[in-house]
Amino acid sequence: MKIKKFEMGEFIIGIPEDIGPRIIHFSLKKYPDRNVFEVIPDLTIDTEEGKWQIYGGHRLWTSPEDKPRSYSLDNKPVKIEEKSKNISISGNAEIQNSVKKEIEIKKTKEGIEVNHRIRNIGRWPIKFACWALSVMKKGGFAIIPIKSKKVDRHGLLPDRHISLWQYTDISDKRLILNENFIFVQQDVEIERPFKIGTFVNSNWIAYYVDGLLFVKKIALYEGEYPDFGCNVEVYTNSQFLELETLSPLKTVEPEGYIEHKEIWDLIEIENLKPDEKEIKRILKDYLPLG
Repeated sequence: MKIKKFEMGEFIIGIPEDIGPRIIHFSLKKYPDRNVFEVIPDLTIDTEEGKWQIYGGHRLWTSPEDKPRSYSLDNKPVKIEEKSKNISISGNAEIQNSVKKEIEIKKTKEGIEVNHRIRNIGRWPIKFACWALSVMKKGGFAIIPIKSKKVDRHGLLPDRHISLWQYTDISDKRLILNENFIFVQQDVEIERPFKIGTFVNSNWIAYYVDGLLFVKKIALYEGEYPDFGCNVEVYTNSQFLELETLSPLKTVEPEGYIEHKEIWDLIEIENLKPDEKEIKRILKDYLPLG
């Protein structure tokens, strides 16, 4: 894998030139070797098109998930353009899916803005959502805020939900449920997969590993979301944990496109644990917790 690295403010971004569109490295400039993404060069999944490789890092898919559509091979060189204020990555046309994927990256006051764009290059409308997946380094834990949002004055109606997949065991010890947070730990000793999704009323999801908190912030929109209404999802197994965000579903006309933005940040924090009180105490100055 041939990786081109860029310095953007206090961050380093690594983009592979021969696959993608992907982002394979994200670190602080002061700790260039502490990549928060897991790189997995050898893990493959058999599909009708051939062997799909996860590679690791950050990628862009369409949701809902399906096979072979979601697993279309992205193992060809991409076009990377460095402009005055941003970097763009253009993937190759997925002819069978009638889509083309692009990622645009720029530095903002809040961190790194990663804008995902999927174009309809076909001849008829397609309904899908942008799905941004980050393969995180082993040994950390994900944080999903699930603070209650009042929807009626008497508190009689539900205001939150959780989506589960058929392989998800809710007695799994990697899952920790607190009043205001869901924690999912990555455990290298547990091979079986686990996945959970929800709609966060806050605008963020995070992953902590090696003294760094990786934060993704997203905009909150009304509308229909995939997977029973999820705008965030977490998947894990023994090799990695995926921190995922989704846009609303949209019917995209020919030559049209759909976009989904994430704002990335890395916060230095020592010894953070998946504990409600500790999260509130330490993160109250960095993130909206209410």
